[in-house]
Amino acid sequence: MLEEYLIGNCSPTLASLKMANLFSMPYGSEMELYRQITYWNRQMAGKGITVLLMRRHPERALIYVCRKARLAQTLARSEVRVFLAGYGYSGKTVDGALEHLQRRLCDSEDFPHEIGIFLDYPLGDVIGFIENGGQNFKCSGCWKVYCDECEAQKRFVRYKKCRDVYLRLWRKGRSVLQLTVAA
Repeated sequence: MLEEYLIGNCSPTLASLKMANLFSMPYGSEMELYRQITYWNRQMAGKGITVLLMRRHPERALIYVCRKARLAQTLARSEVRVFLAGYGYSGKTVDGALEHLQRRLCDSEDFPHEIGIFLDYPLGDVIGFIENGGQNFKCSGCWKVYCDECEAQKRFVRYKKCRDVYLRLWRKGRSVLQLTVAA
């Protein structure tokens, strides 16, 4: 079951066009959910992909799929460090930052909007979303755009094309592993 969600929701990350994706999926049993996550982490380890359970509700799980090496580069940028420090991320390793994000997802009724950084959204758009309360955006696609609309539109088109191609190839028999680009 997780395989179809990986293709349908994470193709840009699997293709190394994007640092990470997040999706919600139903699950039958907690044991099966953990088994699938463990299985996919073993399969994807050599490709530089990590699959994390970020939050679990009865019957639904929030799954984060990322390229930790790229996340480390993003988190190392000074402007990102300064921004995230305001949300308690200062001095964190990649794993520490992900654990902090996971706690924020689980402990809050509201969605922590800094998650956009972890999803490869431009910092200016993440800040714009927070400052504008999700209003007054120039356009929207994978995220709401407040800064470079032209570049964002190009990325949205690339991501959609990637997803369409990956879904087509997967339906024709290619495996998720075959479709995943190595780090």
